[in-house]
Amino acid sequence: MEHVYASMDLGSDSIKLVVCELYQNHLNLLAATSVPSRGIKKGLIIDPELAKKSVLLAFKQIEDMLGIRIKKVIANIPNHMAEYKIIKGESDISGDLITSKDMTNSYKAGIRVNLMPNEEFVTVVPIDFKINGKTVMKDPKGFPGKKLMGRAMMVTTPKKNVYSVASIIESLGIEIVDISVGSIGDINCFRTENLDKSISAVINIGSDITTVSLYNKSIPAITKVIGAGGKDIDKDLAYMYKIDVLEARKIKESFALAHKKNADIADVYETVNVDNVKIKINQVSASEVVMSRINEILTLAKNELNDLTNKPIQYIIVTGGTSNMLDFENCLHDVFPASASKGSVKLVGVRNNKYSTAIGNIIYFLNTLKLKGMNYSMLSEEDMDELSSPRENTNDDTMLGKVFGYFFGE
Repeated sequence: MEHVYASMDLGSDSIKLVVCELYQNHLNLLAATSVPSRGIKKGLIIDPELAKKSVLLAFKQIEDMLGIRIKKVIANIPNHMAEYKIIKGESDISGDLITSKDMTNSYKAGIRVNLMPNEEFVTVVPIDFKINGKTVMKDPKGFPGKKLMGRAMMVTTPKKNVYSVASIIESLGIEIVDISVGSIGDINCFRTENLDKSISAVINIGSDITTVSLYNKSIPAITKVIGAGGKDIDKDLAYMYKIDVLEARKIKESFALAHKKNADIADVYETVNVDNVKIKINQVSASEVVMSRINEILTLAKNELNDLTNKPIQYIIVTGGTSNMLDFENCLHDVFPASASKGSVKLVGVRNNKYSTAIGNIIYFLNTLKLKGMNYSMLSEEDMDELSSPRENTNDDTMLGKVFGYFFGE
């Protein structure tokens, strides 16, 4: 076992916490959990005490799985009102060869100049570097030069977005080693060489909201938030059949299809409505309700993308918990051209798109470490020894051996 990393995503419907180990440039899943969230609405924390209890439960479940206490984590910050600014700067190279410190110094001045008083710095995504005003490359570390000019995308959010999340996690005695936003996590979860050369987009359909993020060569450019998500499907089913919202969610998750094309009219779901009357719902009818809302959300996302850019988007990836529904791809074909596809999380053991942000933030964190030439683990040697020791009642489904066949950065 080499290095261990934990990442948390606080959503309106659930808190996702993932712990992975990096071993020989591969990520292995150690544990993952998703617990119902409370005190969070439309991606923002509205009741810190309730949210704190949900976060605590997620950490407790992970710690029960691993037998050790998680003390450090990467935290995801709400995308609401996130700003993306290209910054530039130049610095003298301190030695004969360019170091990671020189790279950081090259755009550090740009961060200070462009950071507004009401904003909190989240992260900076390097774009490229120019050596001595001539040679341009993405990673100039180890090359000779006298001056280095750097370009990067700086990501900021309102201060309250950061502090609301940080205060809850840190109140539990857990250190936040890095923060990120969903647009960065999602693109890194699905990142490929083709995306690195293209204009692309990621649509994340969450519970209360849907985020639409535009990228240029995998660099985030802008994110828009749509006030519609998976819970609207629950409400539609509840209204249509006069049933409880929890029963409607059960129908959505275990019976209905995302699209009516392959639904079976002979397949029937029996339940009791709010008037205590027994009713039968056929799969075609339920799937039509689901399909109508999903297509509406995708159409809203498509309109946002049309407003964001007039350039052709080569790749559109759709993720989030709703995208896990059977036949979701048929809805994509109704609304988008062939360039749109459903994301596929490659981490064995959590093949569920609701984890894309948490997993992608770990990959981004590792890429940042690599660029800086740093070696880091969130667990101490004592913790690693304890984690590696054989224990009774170990659940193999949540431990080592589930290989994420995905080199970070690819």
